[in-house]
Amino acid sequence: MKLYLKIWRQFNSSTKGEMTDYEIDGVSEHMSFLEMLDLLNESLIQQGERVIEFDHDCREGICGQCGVMINGRAHGPLKNTTTCQLHMRSFKDGDTIYIEPFRAKAFPVLRDLKIDRKAFDSIIASGGFIGASTGQAPEANSIPISYETAEAAFDAAACIGCGACVASCKNASAALFVGAKITHLALLPQGKLEAPKRAVSMVKQMDEEGFGACSDTRACEIECPQGISVLSIAKMNLEYMKALTFRK
Repeated sequence: MKLYLKIWRQFNSSTKGEMTDYEIDGVSEHMSFLEMLDLLNESLIQQGERVIEFDHDCREGICGQCGVMINGRAHGPLKNTTTCQLHMRSFKDGDTIYIEPFRAKAFPVLRDLKIDRKAFDSIIASGGFIGASTGQAPEANSIPISYETAEAAFDAAACIGCGACVASCKNASAALFVGAKITHLALLPQGKLEAPKRAVSMVKQMDEEGFGACSDTRACEIECPQGISVLSIAKMNLEYMKALTFRK
């Protein structure tokens, strides 16, 4: 395939960026989207030009580092698919593809398609954990957990922290991310002891990082590659209100 690419180029967070046009030929439909960018970078290296920088790590849809906006959609046109798991068979010969970084005040652009997700790390550090004794792993059956509870907790824990929810929200809200982390731990016995403190701390940190408020448009759920439900946001709000009531 021959493709026409319009890619955001920005040297660093303090410089002005712009869309730059590229043409790429010889793209196989079996390539992943990131392999296509690798192919483009190889040609740029041969021409002595600066490569296009983008985030990636596992390339297996697990780490959440690869997210970009593709034709205006987080991770591209397919549902429940990360950018690294998107393949070029989703496009046609001669297509024009717009590629941009995730846009949010809390996600400053580092260079080109690379963004700074430290805001998510700060939210996790504020309460996304449990206090537990270190040492030998506990007996698996020592704390009985129903199948329904385990499955609900696992669904929330599937969040990979890619930031697609933020990038697709008109308010750049991180409510789905924070809701998933709070829900995951609040459902399990090990997380209940610190649940009130966790809910207040993580919501407070989310606000301090500059994320917007949730207005329930549900774009986050639609674009989430893991299909995290907006019910996690409802659970977060419940835990937060319970914590405030408990404090009083």
